Amino acid sequence: MAVTFNIQRQEAYSRKELLLRSLFGAFYLVLPHTIALFFVGALGSLLLFLTFWSILFTKRYPREWFDIQLGILRWNARLNASIFNCVDGYPAFGLSAQHPHLQLDVSYPETISRSHVLLVGLIGPFLLIPHLFILPIRGMWVLFLNFLAFWSILFTKRYPERWFNWFVEQMRWDTRITTYLLFMSTDYPPFTGKEVH
Repeated sequence: MAVTFNIQRQEAYSRKELLLRSLFGAFYLVLPHTIALFFVGALGSLLLFLTFWSILFTKRYPREWFDIQLGILRWNARLNASIFNCVDGYPAFGLSAQHPHLQLDVSYPETISRSHVLLVGLIGPFLLIPHLFILPIRGMWVLFLNFLAFWSILFTKRYPERWFNWFVEQMRWDTRITTYLLFMSTDYPPFTGKEVH
């Protein structure tokens, strides 16, 4: 089951939006979205619990629940892409909203094996321990590159491509892990953030 994640790098970024996000983003960007996502995330957690039992008894992920989880993932991705200055524009609220520079899709599984849902549901976090050693280290590098990218955008209006790609790969890796834990993908996440064909 394929997980597709990509952010299109802009040719030029807005200095005004960069400064606005950096100085006041906690108030007008992070706070309202975090409050909304808290409640939407509570719904997602309830659906995850119900999905476990649905797959266990029917081998199916209810399509409406799958779409809600996908909407939550997209919302989080839009917010993170804005916080880390990868996209201009205010991230839209809502489960069905989109961003023209961000693509996140997960193939809907027609059936999921009971053994898979039992394995991931009972010991899923333990299966991901190797990833949890690597990702925090990469995450620190993302923060450092984001700091450098701030100055690059401020002076040149450009986000250096290699730094940008590192961030996108980090988000893609995180997304693969999340979809695995949400039973949305049965593929064990690869140890890379690069696109896998």
